[in-house]
Amino acid sequence: MATYEYVCRDCGYFDVRLPMGTAPSEYGCATCGHDARRVYSPPNISWVPPALTAAFGREEQSRDAPEVVTVPPPGRRRPRPPHP
Repeated sequence: MATYEYVCRDCGYFDVRLPMGTAPSEYGCATCGHDARRVYSPPNISWVPPALTAAFGREEQSRDAPEVVTVPPPGRRRPRPPHP
């Protein structure tokens, strides 16, 4: 079930729960009975932590333009084991 938002010219905004994809463009107001028009609004998305948002952004960017490593990063080199 999805929640659809409608606005009545007399009573204001109200929500209706209907099966997804079945919401008509007009729906009868439960208070006064007048036809109310459907209102399109952004979905109710919960807050996402900034670190997770940044991780999603890096992942999405790496899909289209991945970083390519051409040389090993600078730093301490591990000693090679002796050749047997």
